[in-house]
Amino acid sequence: MLEVEGVSVRYGDAIAVEDVSLSVGAGEWVALIGPNGAGKTSTIKAVLGLVHHDGEVRLDGESIGRLAPWARQSRGLGYVPEGRRLFGEMTVEENLRTGAYRLPDARVRDNLERMFDLFPRVRERRRQLARTLSGGEQQMVALARGLMGDPRLLLVDEASLGLMPLNVKAVFEALAEIHRQGNAILLVEQNARIALDHAQRAYVIEVGRIQLEGSADEIREDSRVVESYLG
Repeated sequence: MLEVEGVSVRYGDAIAVEDVSLSVGAGEWVALIGPNGAGKTSTIKAVLGLVHHDGEVRLDGESIGRLAPWARQSRGLGYVPEGRRLFGEMTVEENLRTGAYRLPDARVRDNLERMFDLFPRVRERRRQLARTLSGGEQQMVALARGLMGDPRLLLVDEASLGLMPLNVKAVFEALAEIHRQGNAILLVEQNARIALDHAQRAYVIEVGRIQLEGSADEIREDSRVVESYLG
């Protein structure tokens, strides 16, 4: 489904990502793990068109590298940003609707009901301001918002960041259900252990370059990953 080939991202003279290549198949869950500052977020932003990049990004074999972010979204990409990035003075339901601005009203209503079924706590909080939610609840809203536009591939940036262990467990249970329902997932995550427990394949990125790739089991058993990330 997704092919990233030779992608590089620079911020002025600083190289954030250099010659990164990766892929995600239809219905597949792929993790991109690495330390803070390794280039994980820059890679996912390049896929989404949120930063200028060199190299190729293809979706279903079609180059999307010159398309605007909204045009990439319309082709089947969904995004859950690092830190949730909700609109705090808007209600939960209003936040969800921002994820489906291009869909007709009837589809938006259907998708809202689907999100409320998938995230019962979000249904309970639908009239609350987003800023009044707990961190775990905000992450559920961010996941639901990312799904509101009917993506086939959901790009999730640091799903566990800043959450208590119980909330991390609930978020990853929700991601697993999203995957079971047929969505492909590209997960950027510092928590290598939980990412490898759920993903089918994984890439390890360090200092802007892919260092390892393989099945989640292969990556988990690699001595370098055990030493650096799993302890």
